[in-house]
Amino acid sequence: MGASGAPGQARAPKWAWAVATGLGSGCLRPAPGTWGSLAAVAAWCLLSRLLATPFAAWVQANRGVPYLGYRIYGAELLFLAAPLAMTWLAVRAADLVVAETGAKDPGYIVADEWAGMWITLWPVRWEIAQNLHRLWAPGGWRWLPALLVPFLAFRLLDIWKPWPVRQIQVLPGGHGVVADDVVAGLYGIPIVMLGVPLVLRNLALW
Repeated sequence: MGASGAPGQARAPKWAWAVATGLGSGCLRPAPGTWGSLAAVAAWCLLSRLLATPFAAWVQANRGVPYLGYRIYGAELLFLAAPLAMTWLAVRAADLVVAETGAKDPGYIVADEWAGMWITLWPVRWEIAQNLHRLWAPGGWRWLPALLVPFLAFRLLDIWKPWPVRQIQVLPGGHGVVADDVVAGLYGIPIVMLGVPLVLRNLALW
């Protein structure tokens, strides 16, 4: 998985390889960026299912609880912290792996896709948290746009690389690897905010 860098150069720790390759999703072929983005969506859904979905159900059942708003604000901070933490980890891990291998932006590094994908998913955080279980119910496929629109928007922007996504890749080390995907993720936010409600409304789900 990791080619050695120059003789005597420090090897990246195992955690850095795990993060940089998106838990191995970047080693899949073809199109490792697409596999990495799919893995990022799956990881976001898993986190939502374990943490946000139970909280959303609790809020629905306890609307009269004192200081409920503060708890919701706390959940929002966690939602905001997730892509920020992923971005920081991606930069750090990519830095270490790039330093070991000497490769500027190898395809197997998909931590940048994870960071950008999580940013693009952020606008539909509550829609996913509240309706993820519906995917397994009859007719649940109609909720797939909440995941498909962010995925397709991010992949399109990541491949197209509108200004300054391509230009920002000149940054050194892990910053150059991750920054373009972060900007692509930010560009995806308005697309998701407009696209998901439009599609769900046409499916009579909004």
